[in-house]
Amino acid sequence: MRILPNTSEVPIPVLHRPRRLAAAVGALAITVAACGSASPSAAPTASAAPSAAQSAASSGASGGAATALTVGLGYIPSVQFAQFYLAQQAGYYAAAGLKVTLQNETDPDLITKVGQGAVDIGIGDGTSVIPAVSQGIPVVYTATIYGTFPSIVIAKAGSGITAPADLKGKKIGIPGKYGSSWIMLQALLKSAGLTTNDVTIVEFPDYGQAAALQQGAVDAATGFTNNEPIQLKNAGVDTVTLSVDSIVPLPGPGLVTGTATLAAKRDALAAFVKATLKAMNDIAADPQKGLDATFALVPDLAKDKALQAQILAATIVTWKNARTNAPFGAIDTAGWQQSLEFMTGLGLVPNPVQASQLTNSSLLP
Repeated sequence: MRILPNTSEVPIPVLHRPRRLAAAVGALAITVAACGSASPSAAPTASAAPSAAQSAASSGASGGAATALTVGLGYIPSVQFAQFYLAQQAGYYAAAGLKVTLQNETDPDLITKVGQGAVDIGIGDGTSVIPAVSQGIPVVYTATIYGTFPSIVIAKAGSGITAPADLKGKKIGIPGKYGSSWIMLQALLKSAGLTTNDVTIVEFPDYGQAAALQQGAVDAATGFTNNEPIQLKNAGVDTVTLSVDSIVPLPGPGLVTGTATLAAKRDALAAFVKATLKAMNDIAADPQKGLDATFALVPDLAKDKALQAQILAATIVTWKNARTNAPFGAIDTAGWQQSLEFMTGLGLVPNPVQASQLTNSSLLP
């Protein structure tokens, strides 16, 4: 059984280390590896370039040559990207006059490449965008993909851990003291009047914290709502999860573009966002469309269709912002302001930045 990558964050220089997440689940243990240097044999393969028919349709829809867009998903192919696969295969991008190339591969420098214009638009975590802009990387967050922050803390059911206060004195497994998982954990602890000094942090650079939780080496572990709880349950381990979303509305992964690219390709980017959101709505109404598009592009994932259906179902839930109940894609500007203030208080924003510099909703339908 394969643990698929998560869209927890896109690392940037200085503040973050590369992430990847791909692993095998055995009968008695789960091993989680990071997304960024997964071996080619371990990752599913995909061909995300548009077909000849789609290219022809795109050319016709625009009355001339299609506008080329390079889209960086930043992780190995996964059912979590079903909306992009569906929009590509169903011809939504082509009908909008776009020739979209999905770079569905690990890339620890994605945010930097987006800022440089080497990638037109890509998935970026809000907790990566904030320090990136603070460091002068010219990017802006233009549409929300994960309305609910997917990073969580997991514990075994029956462990006595049911609230952040219960983490006091516990061993918590985490890949490292960086990235969205680290920020999320600090928010959870702070909500209970605790700090990281009140717990024992156990680092797992190989992303094996879920295996350690299962084996009893740690009391709790960081993970993602659409991944580890599902994998652990399938391995016979019931879990409880602690979420930061009701404490600090950290912005989840969304579509990030460079400011220069936004100025130069605004119409094409708006068409891309609109087509992607259409696919999200289609999949939310009929998840099988997302599964079919994923299996067509990434045949390896069809080996366990039931697992992929569970992961996609959990992913769809995270697309919605339960606080605002806004349509897919909408940006929670109030949440961004709170997150900026929270991260600044933690010393994670090296230079002053305004919330208005972080997001731009002009591409939304």
